[in-house]
Amino acid sequence: MKQILKVKIGKNINYSIDISDDDFNVLLNEINEFTQKQKRLFVISRKVYRLYKKHLNLPKNELFIMPDGENQKNFKNYIKIINKASELGLTRKDVIIAVGGGVVGDIAGFAASTYMRGIDFIQVPTTLLAMVDSSVGGKTAIDLADAKNIVGSFYQPKKVFININFLKTLNNRQRSSGLGEIIKYAFIEESCEYQKPLFLFEFLTLSYNRIQELEPVTIIRLIEYCLNLKISVVSKDEKEAGLRKILNFGHTLGHALETITKYNKFTHGEAVAYGMYFVFDWAYKNSYINYSYYRLSLELLEKYGFRRIKVKKCNECYTLLLDCFNKVSASKIVEIMKKDKKAASNKITFIVPYAKKTVKEIKFSVSEAEKMFENCIPEQI
Repeated sequence: MKQILKVKIGKNINYSIDISDDDFNVLLNEINEFTQKQKRLFVISRKVYRLYKKHLNLPKNELFIMPDGENQKNFKNYIKIINKASELGLTRKDVIIAVGGGVVGDIAGFAASTYMRGIDFIQVPTTLLAMVDSSVGGKTAIDLADAKNIVGSFYQPKKVFININFLKTLNNRQRSSGLGEIIKYAFIEESCEYQKPLFLFEFLTLSYNRIQELEPVTIIRLIEYCLNLKISVVSKDEKEAGLRKILNFGHTLGHALETITKYNKFTHGEAVAYGMYFVFDWAYKNSYINYSYYRLSLELLEKYGFRRIKVKKCNECYTLLLDCFNKVSASKIVEIMKKDKKAASNKITFIVPYAKKTVKEIKFSVSEAEKMFENCIPEQI
């Protein structure tokens, strides 16, 4: 089965996304055909290379094998990729191909956007999270120690090949991470301005067993739904001047949690889920959403295995108590949020729900953001 989605941004950017369950030899043949006149550099995750080197049979002289982990999305590896491209003699007519999760896609895309001021870039996402999110839309980046994705560019790929057979070797935690991002789309669907209702919230509720079993038709449809919503947003606002900010629902706190734990405590999807719990609690307490939608939303998160943040008052400060996580002051987290790319004029941006499947942007001062942490869990819980 194959689905092909089209991305059109402005007058000059057009590319397609192939979503399939084809054999890997078909995938490789398609990549070879698409790049037949180009020199290539494959940037591939070490874990993916070990699992799939026989299936993909990529030319060893064209490979840069990336260590795994968010903390590898750094300047050191970026320079290594640039040097490898130079060693291979890549020119402006050639291509960098990312094979892996979001870390590989982000850093390889950033390298492609800056090498010789920009060469072709192809995404081959291998995680559910990358398939529904980072492989499409053109955000590329590397991290600093105290700020995620702070160095980067908007640079669209020439092609995206999504093959769901990669998902068979994902562990449960990585699969869950992708589902955290997928659930986010269910909460923002009405704000994405897609041409027709997709009923993603309902689909996630009714298709739980088939999703857990990775039933191919269901998974392809799920990826298609998410990407249709993302394409709708990105085609209207490529560089996050307005509408695209809604894709950051749950991410303001989520990115802060990833940063403060040095990217080794939570997966991205887990951090985003915690962020969504937080803003749902705040939105309900402040009468942005009614109790019915609030409960339905929390139940969907719980159904897919995500547990809430708990907030506890102590003598000196308000602290977050997370699973196996030490106490962290609200002021420390807010300080990290101030370094977020979306922060401006000493204001911190949150995307918050205000109706069913609908969100909007709200900016808070530092003091207001700190107060958001105070008693944010409603008494009914």
